[in-house]
Amino acid sequence: MKDTLKPGLRYEHKFLVTPNKTVPALYPESPEFKDLPEVFATGFMVGFLEWACVLAIKPHLDSSNELSLGTHINVSHEAATPPGLMVTAIVELLEVEGRKLKFSVSAHDGVDLIAQGTHERFIVDKAKFESKLNSKRGKL
Repeated sequence: MKDTLKPGLRYEHKFLVTPNKTVPALYPESPEFKDLPEVFATGFMVGFLEWACVLAIKPHLDSSNELSLGTHINVSHEAATPPGLMVTAIVELLEVEGRKLKFSVSAHDGVDLIAQGTHERFIVDKAKFESKLNSKRGKL
């Protein structure tokens, strides 16, 4: 991690909501999900907020040795967004405690605030993470 990774870092990311990012598409094998409204799914919205955080810190990591993983998310989903609207995530790095990062996150769809809350990520060594993951795979 570079010494440029500091609180106050802000990033904005935009994404056009398409039908394949709506509730029925979240678990297409679920008949229960197929019956729900075609709006931006909370699960995809969480991924979108994580994506914005990943992009925000990417220039501040050693890309050959480090990556970040989400460890905690606490967000509200405040308004429904139909396909065709552009959503914008705004993230700000609030705290850096060693390898633990805490962000303020929010998103809007041009009409409403659709999400707000916090997200934590942890910076890990790629090789060590892969080694642990391979060990776990070996126990299948």
